[in-house]
Amino acid sequence: MPSIVSGHDLDITSDAIDEVNILKGRLWDEESEFDKNKEKHRFRDYDAACDRVKNFYKEQHEKQTVEFNIQARVNFKKTTRARMGIWEAMEMLNTLIDESDPDVGIFTVKVPSAFLDIGSLLVVGCKFSDKIIYPETFVVNPDYDDAIYSTKYGIYQPHCGLDNVMLSWGHDEYLYHVLKDQSTLPDEALAMIRYHSFYPWHREGAYSHLTNDEDERLLAAVRAFNPYDLYSKSDVPCEAKELRPYYEKLIAKFFPPIINCRSIVDT
Repeated sequence: MPSIVSGHDLDITSDAIDEVNILKGRLWDEESEFDKNKEKHRFRDYDAACDRVKNFYKEQHEKQTVEFNIQARVNFKKTTRARMGIWEAMEMLNTLIDESDPDVGIFTVKVPSAFLDIGSLLVVGCKFSDKIIYPETFVVNPDYDDAIYSTKYGIYQPHCGLDNVMLSWGHDEYLYHVLKDQSTLPDEALAMIRYHSFYPWHREGAYSHLTNDEDERLLAAVRAFNPYDLYSKSDVPCEAKELRPYYEKLIAKFFPPIINCRSIVDT
């Protein structure tokens, strides 16, 4: 016979759920503390960026077409390039130089941030937003003057949701697709991974004609994470050996020992 739950017990459970929801809301609303003394005007200064950064975005904006993005996703699904643990992957990424980051050379990128710190994000398949960095570089993109892709909605429906649009293929989309089926990360964490570089949306308010209620719910989490992505760069290198035990506990909580790392693009 099933146990009978009293009204009092239900009230206690309901109150506990309400408290958790309040705490979650407070978590996203609270301002970060670590970056209060950061000179924030020195970050993401694309007007003063070197030619390396400008040339990276120019090439990216020329090549991020619908055709390229469809092919990149086909390649991703059919090829596994490596199998490794999350910490091993972070150590490999820590050897890379982000050609798109105007802060590289000014600050040191900390190891965990290196996993989330290459490139910038935009929507393909509809009109390129003027809120994207260096919007003038899209004029040579084959989709720029396309009869469909150059329109406001392009291939999408109003408020279809970001889950149903193609975001430019790069580290954000790649990592999101690798981890969404190989981790127990909550939706908020997956949104942080996928959208943290999607500044036209989470900072400039672009693409509101494509977003839905679920996107708006996740937006608070993405914005709460942003300072930790953007301002975690420091002149003082981190000690990876000291950080490793802390991060390995988190890795063990949300990830299997080995994940399949698929192809980013066809080589």
